[in-house]
Amino acid sequence: MRLALFQPAIPQNVGACIRLSACFGVELHIIEPTGFNFDDRAMKRAALDYGPLSHMIRHADWEAFQSTRGSGRLILFTTRGATSLTRFTFQPDDTLLFGSETSGVPDFVHAAADARVFIPIRPGARSLNLSVSAGIGLFEGLRQTSS
Repeated sequence: MRLALFQPAIPQNVGACIRLSACFGVELHIIEPTGFNFDDRAMKRAALDYGPLSHMIRHADWEAFQSTRGSGRLILFTTRGATSLTRFTFQPDDTLLFGSETSGVPDFVHAAADARVFIPIRPGARSLNLSVSAGIGLFEGLRQTSS
């Protein structure tokens, strides 16, 4: 199972996802461009010393990510999702993709996804934080697959 972030804009979210990927032993793919510089102090502070434990791969753009992604399904987490997380069945080689905090993902990314999943939240709430959503999605995927 892999975690991927499409053009993230907030360095603290990437830092938190670096920690998340390190703690659960999964690859973290960053699809650029990002809304910050990778030597941003806020990202480094959020990642603490977990950077060496994680396996982060940066991709110059969507095409570079797609050309090296490998096997497995692409599972897009989105507020425009079609299947609730509570009803979705993960596979061990899935890539869990999360969109930009400010703009989500464009239609061509939606079209490339093998499945679209949403995390159910209470009515009237807009969305969860990117790193919180990634943690929820990754934990459920790993729980289901016992990875």
